Amino acid sequence: MKENFLRLIRLGIGHGAGPLREPVDWDEVETLAARQGLMGVVLDGIQCIAESAENAETIPYKKKLEWLGLVMQGYELRYKDYRKALTELATFYGRHGYKMMVLKGYACGKDWPKPEHRPYGDIDIWLFGKQKEADAILTKDTGIVIDSSRHHHTVFNWMGFTVENHYDFVNVHARRSTAELDKVFKELGHTDSSTTSGQVTDFCLPSANLHALFLLKHCISHFVGANISLRQVLDWAFFVEKHTDEIDWVWLNGMIGRFHMKDFVNCLSAICVEDLGFDATIFKGVQSKPPLKDRVLDDILYPTFTAETPKPLIPRAVRMYRRWKGNGWKHVLCYGESRWENLWPLLRSHLMKPEV
Repeated sequence: MKENFLRLIRLGIGHGAGPLREPVDWDEVETLAARQGLMGVVLDGIQCIAESAENAETIPYKKKLEWLGLVMQGYELRYKDYRKALTELATFYGRHGYKMMVLKGYACGKDWPKPEHRPYGDIDIWLFGKQKEADAILTKDTGIVIDSSRHHHTVFNWMGFTVENHYDFVNVHARRSTAELDKVFKELGHTDSSTTSGQVTDFCLPSANLHALFLLKHCISHFVGANISLRQVLDWAFFVEKHTDEIDWVWLNGMIGRFHMKDFVNCLSAICVEDLGFDATIFKGVQSKPPLKDRVLDDILYPTFTAETPKPLIPRAVRMYRRWKGNGWKHVLCYGESRWENLWPLLRSHLMKPEV
């Protein structure tokens, strides 16, 4: 199933792939595609099957119609709503004199061959250090309730979308290195960003250097804490494919080395090249370690732990400890700090704001 799933992704993003191995369990493919946030991409791959003489295996017509409906409702229409919400939010802030930078989401999707086939969840923004006063004005003008129970961002609902309004790019309480890294992000954010046109006003997008480092750090945080999806891997791949000449690779590789991210980034880029068919030259010196890369890929496809935890305190604590212990190999891969030295900062961070 793994081989068929990866082949369908490759076909869906316009890369070469061999024939599917018969028979295909289409229900399992659908489950995996939904879990990985790639229903749209895999559907594009299915559409290519009929055009390929190599593939005799085709999806049942009824299943294909159901899939088309799911993608239209859950991806394409949501993308239109997402863009509208994003533009109107930027208009609100612009009217009050605030610049808005969009992180992830739209900033990633614009680099996909079909932005409407990337799933969109929260709207992540940064207001150039003006988050607190902007939240106050939002509540005063609209009555929207602001949730301040999370680290590094507040949360509110806007036109049916959850907005995460970042005052820090990362949780500076989680470990020593994150506070240092957040300073890098903020310096880049203040001095190096680009602007894109909305329907009414303008909003900012991160520069290539900021976006590259932030994408990698975001992947690592989720990978070590629980799991990531192939959608996030494709975010990295499509971004590099589009912006490789804009990235200062000497600087970026220096940051990757400084914050002990090299081995993980090599695995991520190797998956893009070896399993998803991207050109190796765009990643500027990617090095593959097959056993480690395959372990990372298997964990992405079939994670041992997920982010979900029980709500009762004791089961929640047990689940979090098991996940922390079971994901120890990820910590070794992604961080240069002792797990035990960082256990108390992590616990303190959780005690400060349990919703994180």
